[in-house]
Amino acid sequence: MNIYLIIGALVWLYLLSALNRAHLPAFHFLVGTAGLFFILIGLSDPYWVWFFTHAVINGVRWIGETTGMCTIMNHYGLVSINNPTGPLTMSIDYECSGIIETTAFVSLVAFFPIFTRKERAFFGLLGVLWIYLANVLRLGLVIVICHYNGGQAFFLAHSILGRLLFYVLVIMLYYNVFTYSQISRSLFLAFRNTVKRWKSDSKKGQTL
Repeated sequence: MNIYLIIGALVWLYLLSALNRAHLPAFHFLVGTAGLFFILIGLSDPYWVWFFTHAVINGVRWIGETTGMCTIMNHYGLVSINNPTGPLTMSIDYECSGIIETTAFVSLVAFFPIFTRKERAFFGLLGVLWIYLANVLRLGLVIVICHYNGGQAFFLAHSILGRLLFYVLVIMLYYNVFTYSQISRSLFLAFRNTVKRWKSDSKKGQTL
């Protein structure tokens, strides 16, 4: 681990403690979110980058196996898109992994003041899954467009339409989670009640 990352993490923890003792929740949220984001990004290379990249590739693999529009080279992180004018190869790299967006969301949820610990865990996991699926859908859109229109449509598909789809879905997530809308609260309560019923049924089954 980088020595600068360790020193930065220790300074960050001290600042959080000082801000908490000073009862400055707004600064506690800002420093906590920013610090956790940079720490997670610092820890992401190479392990989390590898994990996120291969998770996305395996999601795209399903599209290729179902439609035959692409071929996955998992070891190299490459997606070969089949099209009438010749194959087009797309690399799934750091940017395509979605790790930056995922890390930013998790950092915000971890220090969002109105959430309980259980809510932070629930919305954090929900957000990671949502961003992952949004990223797979984005790359799926790129594959479909390039399959039918050839390599000349790659810029439009990847840099404009794909990103537009991805960020619309991410904005929907942010809006519903951080405004703590009735939808998000109902979703959490339904999940919590389901877990309680499952635990209750398990205890009843053990006593029979």
